[in-house]
Amino acid sequence: MPTFHQLFTLIFISFWGITSGFSQKLAFTVAMEEPASHLFQVELKCEGFKGEKIDFKMPVWSPGYYQKMNYPKNLQNFKVMDAKGKKVNWSKKNNSTWEVENTGKELRISYSILADRKFVANSYLDEERGYIVPTSVFLYPANQLNLSSTITLQPFSKWNKIATGLDEVKGKPNTFYAPDYDVLYDSPILMGNLDELPVFYVKGIPHRFIGYKLGEFDRVQFVNDLKNIIEKASDIIGEIPYQHYTFLGIGPGQGGIEHANSTAISFDGAALNAPEGRIRVLNFLAHEYFHHYNVKRIRPVELGPFDYDNGNRTKLLWISEGLTVYYEYLILKRAGITDEQQLLQSLRNNMRAFENKPGRLYQSLAEASYETWSDGPFGRTDDEVNKTISYYDKGPVVGMLLDFKIRHETQNKKSLDDVMKVLYQQFYRQKKRGFTDDEFKAVCEKIVTKPIDDILAYVSTVQEIDYQKYLNYAGLEVDTTTQILPGAWTGISTRMRNDSVGVTNVEWQSPAWNAGIRRQAILLNADSKPAQQFNEIVSQKKPSETLSVVYLQNNEKKITVIQLATKREKSFPIRRVSNPTTLQSEIYNAWVK
Repeated sequence: MPTFHQLFTLIFISFWGITSGFSQKLAFTVAMEEPASHLFQVELKCEGFKGEKIDFKMPVWSPGYYQKMNYPKNLQNFKVMDAKGKKVNWSKKNNSTWEVENTGKELRISYSILADRKFVANSYLDEERGYIVPTSVFLYPANQLNLSSTITLQPFSKWNKIATGLDEVKGKPNTFYAPDYDVLYDSPILMGNLDELPVFYVKGIPHRFIGYKLGEFDRVQFVNDLKNIIEKASDIIGEIPYQHYTFLGIGPGQGGIEHANSTAISFDGAALNAPEGRIRVLNFLAHEYFHHYNVKRIRPVELGPFDYDNGNRTKLLWISEGLTVYYEYLILKRAGITDEQQLLQSLRNNMRAFENKPGRLYQSLAEASYETWSDGPFGRTDDEVNKTISYYDKGPVVGMLLDFKIRHETQNKKSLDDVMKVLYQQFYRQKKRGFTDDEFKAVCEKIVTKPIDDILAYVSTVQEIDYQKYLNYAGLEVDTTTQILPGAWTGISTRMRNDSVGVTNVEWQSPAWNAGIRRQAILLNADSKPAQQFNEIVSQKKPSETLSVVYLQNNEKKITVIQLATKREKSFPIRRVSNPTTLQSEIYNAWVK
């Protein structure tokens, strides 16, 4: 038991720490007077810091996108002044660190951020909109990520709206508050002449959908779909942990990044006008939304605290990403947006994508998770792509197997939903941290009351998956035989771009692969005919014939002859067994709701 003096000292230290923390003030202002320059003008006012010098740093990546982005390279015109406009000395210690002399009073740091690349993990600015990825714009004082800050935006005069998950500061227009840097870095900002859909409420919580060039679509139907998705997703966990949520549509394109109370997504509503496009867009939105549970709150222990200098590696992205893919399918089915066949087809597509690629023989699911920093989320590029897999493909399949095992062993009393609930309550709510590999296993086995080593073997090794064993638990069967596809096969996938025919993929050990053609080649002609007719020419060939191709590879003109062949692959059709048992029927019916 501490003495009175020790107790007083502890209280004094704690109080001093709190008050000294509040004495350190950080205030950002972001202006964009000339948006056509693609430059955000940033000023950081800071005061109350101790020490002779202060290191200010910029992250090199953004949580949710597991690749180093080298954001510091876009920082320009770094200057430091005191409150009276006198220059303050500074030096650049390394690529992402600026060392500033501390005058003991207010410092005013100014710099520009070049934002000229349209991508969900990059800030972007032009005359039509401004998109801020906070990790690429806002400096932080080293080892002081706990500090709060205000952010005042000065948008281009012709713009009408600002959208972000940050809370507004009352009485201060266009000013927002972040209680610490993790919240700031988790809150993208979108500005411009934005289009906003009607606010809707789920469990009394407001949800906004606001964006740039949303497109033409049935907005009433879309809002109803989105509300339904959020209701079904939140039912899985049983609560909504935020006070408001914002979908930020950053414009047409690809990709999205999840956040605790918002998501930044590439969005073009015109895709909703076709049935397949509608399902694709809603799957995407369900995926990014469910991430606010699975990865932002239910997370591997390695994903926090964040190391903004080096990144955070984990072997459990198959849970964070793979299971989120699995749940996007389930959420749409539970919302009545898709039917049973569409649910099965989605999982079949993942099985085909994984099983028909050679990477499944080389890389485990755990390795794919850990090595995404070097490989990328969809595997390596060039020839090495054939030695990698994507956790977006194998992850949801393993999630399905685990779900069926849980349902079978518990006589359909429990499911993967129960695992997610326990992880949320036990680690996010109670322990306020992420979970380890062993803790995930322990949670599953406590629910199943049996080991799950058979499932985890599909995560840690390249062991061939026994699909029939687990699908049979739900009264399903799958055809894993190899099929011979009709027609001649080259192994080349192409895309037209500006009248050029580009090679987007060459299948491993396919006829084109063996002939030396690789990704990013430009086809010039085939059998002396224009390359624009390539697919038509191949369709008229027999598997025993040859095809002469002229192409550019790395700007070098080459000629080769492809010996055509037939393609063999597994298609994995899934269907219900003819005479399911009572338990099989109960599991299947509960699964598809």
